[in-house]
Amino acid sequence: MNPSGFRVIKRILPVIAFVLALCLAVPFIAGPPADRQASVRIGALVPLSGNFQSFGVVMKNAMLLAEETVNQEGGIHGRPLEVIFADTQGRASLAESVVKELTEDRKALMLVGGYSSDATFSLAKTAERRDVPFVVCTASADRITQMGWKNIYRINPPVSEYTQGLEDFWIKEFRPKSIAVIFENSMFGTDGAKRMTEFCRENAIELRALIPYDKAMTRPAYFRSLIAPLTLDPPEVIYMISYLEDAVTLVRQIREVKINSLLCGDAGGFTLNEFIQRTGKDAEGLLTTTLWSRHLPYSGADAFHENYVKRFNDPPDYHAAEAYAAVLVAADALKRAGSHSPQAIRKALNQTVLMTPFGPVKFYNYHRYERQNSIRTLVLQIIIGRFTLIWPPEFAESGFIPPAILQAPE
Repeated sequence: MNPSGFRVIKRILPVIAFVLALCLAVPFIAGPPADRQASVRIGALVPLSGNFQSFGVVMKNAMLLAEETVNQEGGIHGRPLEVIFADTQGRASLAESVVKELTEDRKALMLVGGYSSDATFSLAKTAERRDVPFVVCTASADRITQMGWKNIYRINPPVSEYTQGLEDFWIKEFRPKSIAVIFENSMFGTDGAKRMTEFCRENAIELRALIPYDKAMTRPAYFRSLIAPLTLDPPEVIYMISYLEDAVTLVRQIREVKINSLLCGDAGGFTLNEFIQRTGKDAEGLLTTTLWSRHLPYSGADAFHENYVKRFNDPPDYHAAEAYAAVLVAADALKRAGSHSPQAIRKALNQTVLMTPFGPVKFYNYHRYERQNSIRTLVLQIIIGRFTLIWPPEFAESGFIPPAILQAPE
């Protein structure tokens, strides 16, 4: 080779070395392919403002704990699970915009959540039209899983089944002679009132009054006018189907006019610790249905309770437990789905058999319900300022204490 050739090689050697070094460095700089690192997104529809904000915050807290649990266990085939939230404000009119935001704009593969039944019915209708699987975890109106919508699944029971535990308690332990029902004029309220009316008729219990109220009017004077007739001939039990603000106002007004009936709530706003804090001694002795307790023998139930209290300094109720379970159910389906198409996710959900801290989850078709989970319901009583599980007996912390012999908390 002539000298000029050596000079050319000498000049290009640094260039070749630089290119080789760059090629070797690229895999280290770039890391794994982007699709392995990208999160798998689940969209959560919860009310983070408005009248139902207290419930939405509880649900969001629990869902974030579930996200952590899933990711600590490896995520979705090595990819991190990410729960992304949209504020429904509890308003049906926002259904289209929030579902679009989560699924189209932010690329959520499926949806979980849903609090108030009226809003959730619209959310479910929108998810069905957009062909997005949606695991409902709180909204309880019967018709949500009676519409033949293939994308709608629910892990909490329909409201017509909420009273099963209370009905069992009344028949076996404390048989009331008369009941008055006060209920919000919403899907949640009217479905629950219908079932209680049927129960009274089936068991020869006098239905003393059936009192609907406008969910937009929760002023004390309005409720006093509704309950005034009960002061003349008080029923043995007043059964209320209400959310938190209504529940607090109703109980205060009933006690203010000195109606000494046994008060019962149909879950909803009666199970939050905030309800006890705001009603104080007025709610002492009140019974309420509930869907969950840390004392149930479900794997992880007590640990979930402890983790929630440690993180948020407040005991979780069933709204938190079912929201936590909804994320676990969604993650389990995404792990088993052959792909992330709606069809594959639905197939996985249809085959779900999963034990969660909320209880067992399997979606059935029964009666007129489709893709509906079924669990037993429980009864709590507020005893000395805290919720105490009193039914069923095999899980009870205490027996029922008639309010007349309860001492109010200091």
